[in-house]
Amino acid sequence: MHEKEFKITLSDRILAATFLKLLPRRVTPNQLTIFRFFTVPFVASLMYLEYYAIAIPLFAIAAFTDALDGALARTKNKITEWGKTYDPIADKLLIGLTGIIIIPKYINFFLAVFIIFIEMFVIGTAYYLKNKGAIHISANAWGKTKMICQSFGVGLLLLYAVISVPAFLIIAQYLLYISIFLAIVSIVTYGI
Repeated sequence: MHEKEFKITLSDRILAATFLKLLPRRVTPNQLTIFRFFTVPFVASLMYLEYYAIAIPLFAIAAFTDALDGALARTKNKITEWGKTYDPIADKLLIGLTGIIIIPKYINFFLAVFIIFIEMFVIGTAYYLKNKGAIHISANAWGKTKMICQSFGVGLLLLYAVISVPAFLIIAQYLLYISIFLAIVSIVTYGI
């Protein structure tokens, strides 16, 4: 394993001192990833049916588990091959499915398709390089920041759907475009 896979970040330390203390000790990072997998169809269904007020907290919780499982894995030395493989897939499903539903409705279809395309390219590149033995799949700061931008972008679109504050739409659009740039940088710098 690469040394950088175990690097504990400032956000990991903050989460360990706050939210991770609220989790029962028996909760593992992989369980949080599985929870995210299970929430994706519910969030997507609620968004598709335009129950945005209910979708917002469920989406926020699902997206937040991404930060929690990574922090828990790194701070408690619970990094597993399963987690390294399936955590990014859970993220891509959450952003991909919710993005394809909400982004075309308020921004445009091509942005949603491009975000999904670049996410699939990122994960495809990671698995290709992993199978060649070149790398271990792990997120770098660019990839983590990209996920944050995507999560806040989709979350703000959901808020805009409920309370129609124009600033939410503008900020969401910028965050989603920034996430594309960050995804490209993530690919170029490897971290995926």
